[in-house]
Amino acid sequence: MTFTPPTADQLLAIRVSAGIDELAQSERFAAATPDLVEAIVEGIGAFAAGEWAPLHRAGDQIGAKWRDGEVTLPPGYVDAYKAFVEQGWNSIAGSTEFGGQGLPFTLATATLETLGAANMGFTLLPMLTVGAIEALEHHGSDAQKAMYLPKLISGEWSGTMNLTEPQAGSDVGALRTTATPITEGPHAGKWRIAGTKIYITFGEHDAAANVVHLVLARTPGAPEGSRGISLFIVPKFHVEQDGSLGARNDVRCVSIEHKLGIHASPTCVMSYGDDGECIGEMVGHENGGLRAMFMMNSARINVGSQGVQIAERAFQQARAYARDRVQSARAGSADKAPVAIIEHPDVRRMLMRMRALTEGSRALLYYTAGQVDRGALGNDAAQKRAELLVPMLKAWGTDIGCEVASLGIQVHGGMGFIEETGAAQHLRDSRIAPIYEGTNGIQAADLVTRKLGYENGGVLQALMAEIASEMEDVPEVAALAKDAAAIGQWMSTTASLDDKLAGSVPFTTMCAVAVAGWQLARQSRASDLHGKIAVTKFFNRVIVPEARGLGSSAMAGAALLYDLDSEALAG
Repeated sequence: MTFTPPTADQLLAIRVSAGIDELAQSERFAAATPDLVEAIVEGIGAFAAGEWAPLHRAGDQIGAKWRDGEVTLPPGYVDAYKAFVEQGWNSIAGSTEFGGQGLPFTLATATLETLGAANMGFTLLPMLTVGAIEALEHHGSDAQKAMYLPKLISGEWSGTMNLTEPQAGSDVGALRTTATPITEGPHAGKWRIAGTKIYITFGEHDAAANVVHLVLARTPGAPEGSRGISLFIVPKFHVEQDGSLGARNDVRCVSIEHKLGIHASPTCVMSYGDDGECIGEMVGHENGGLRAMFMMNSARINVGSQGVQIAERAFQQARAYARDRVQSARAGSADKAPVAIIEHPDVRRMLMRMRALTEGSRALLYYTAGQVDRGALGNDAAQKRAELLVPMLKAWGTDIGCEVASLGIQVHGGMGFIEETGAAQHLRDSRIAPIYEGTNGIQAADLVTRKLGYENGGVLQALMAEIASEMEDVPEVAALAKDAAAIGQWMSTTASLDDKLAGSVPFTTMCAVAVAGWQLARQSRASDLHGKIAVTKFFNRVIVPEARGLGSSAMAGAALLYDLDSEALAG
């Protein structure tokens, strides 16, 4: 299928939900003029459609290949990545001090969204680099920033995040990778790293000149659990003082995973220190690694964006198929000639649902990005709101990606189950997003155990009160916001920890849908576009009431989950 970048809807979301014009009034983001914003969104759309989208199927069918520790990407990928770097797309929001363009995070979000809709698996390469950049910007020393950030921001080097180990899974506190201080020789002051990490996205590949790994490890005598974890820079190639690449570090990819989807993205098993000479530098202070790794909002926002990306691509394909596929007469029509299936009510229902969920999750994405940018300008209230929104976006956004991709197969009927149509790839690719960067259950737990406590619940209450007030003429959204506020109050004051966790996932969905409905309504008012108004009406009358119906589940409590003991549940 031909990929069409969703430029018009992105520009609307950037203008209304992110509030780009207001951001451009600040000195820091003054360059984000309407002309420049439009040029960036249109430019990345043309690049993605021309360079990355044509590689989408080859990435799935050929995939990344491992041989003797080396990983090669499918044909065309290295050249496409080189063009991406040369045109400056990786540097949109990078610090101007280190060669970036210093533009709002909102515009970097648009860049990754468009690229990911064109080719989700490939877009994991720059997406992981963003996380490494953020960690170093916040916690790296001046020398580390000067050495690594220019090449990471340009994209000439790529970055990875190394958390998971075979025995640890989501329990990062159980990791065993070690870091031993070096006291003598040319690497004095650095650390020898030893251990194995799994699920390392683009841990090895042939597109970037160097791969800068950020690795969590334990120092000698460190406290048990998550309190005893430190963060280290471990480059694939040592970096000399003049910035040139030196010898290969003692780190290698021992295999890549055979996965359900995102085959273009090598998911690596990385081994550090097989020969006892893997050298790393500590980032920040000892035992502060977990905070440095997990404070990165951008990583979870960009994963939430992946749900939007795959939903957009799946919807485009389903819409095109429904227009072309002729089958059966329209029910109740006097004309018994077969019509395109887009004319049949149930197919229309699925397509409307796909579009409403895609545009709703995009509205949430850009509202969140705009709050991040305001936080960067020193607005503490916006920063707290952004942190509240992140688990909603990551969890609901990625769930939406899976639902829309599944509906895309359904629209195709039997042909959707056939690989040659390409519809199945969207579902296979989408399924990882609810799992990584903290599973969606972990995101929901974060919302109800940490974020809900911000200002004793005041941050959530203020958000929902604002929605309810502004949506007085949209009773469905106002009612959902009030329900979410009431459940948030119950969780903050009455519910036990188990009860909060038991209801965390439906509660997260309720909150996310309330924000999405609010932002869609704001876009409808600002644009007066017939398509947007119709989609918003569908969202508010169909999606929002479904979310309200989750209230009982959110408050059902944990006792129901333990009526069966573990043996009976498993038996």
